[in-house]
Amino acid sequence: MAAPRKDNVKDIIMNTTEQLLDNHSLADISLAEIASTAGISKGTLYYHYKTKEDILLDITDRFLNQQWNDFLTWVDNKEKDTSMHRLIKYVIERNVQLVGPRIQLIFESCIDNSEIREKLIERYTQFQHVISTKIAERSGSENADYLAWVCLLVSDGLIIQKNIKNPNISLEDFIKKTDSFVESFENLK
Repeated sequence: MAAPRKDNVKDIIMNTTEQLLDNHSLADISLAEIASTAGISKGTLYYHYKTKEDILLDITDRFLNQQWNDFLTWVDNKEKDTSMHRLIKYVIERNVQLVGPRIQLIFESCIDNSEIREKLIERYTQFQHVISTKIAERSGSENADYLAWVCLLVSDGLIIQKNIKNPNISLEDFIKKTDSFVESFENLK
């Protein structure tokens, strides 16, 4: 008799890998460990993924698509205050809260994993463009590209500080101060 079929095997593999990445680097995790933890055979895992990097790329796509969709839903909600300072706060706050696999992506990109680096740069460019467009709708296009990059770069810096557990910076206070700072400039217009 055949073993019971599991639906969404790719989701199970990605979820398991994400859980393992919470406490280990990608290099420290084996495909056999992923299969065992997911409760599937190595053959089933290899049927869907040939490498750990392939899994990380799918996790990346899923994670970034969710962030993208959440952002567009929030920014296009006419019932919310989506003024420029709130938009910038939202981007930074959500990026830091929903770290997901981002620190692994940054690390893999830095150690010369060209496939992940290219995917990450492609997504940064897409996010920067949509954030810039939404900022320009609220304040004009003069500094929109720059401000969009600032949001992404500040987010990455805060993600790194969060992951190294730097006791000298309060992410919440930093985000509040940034919001207040941007709002003061917004009110000058």
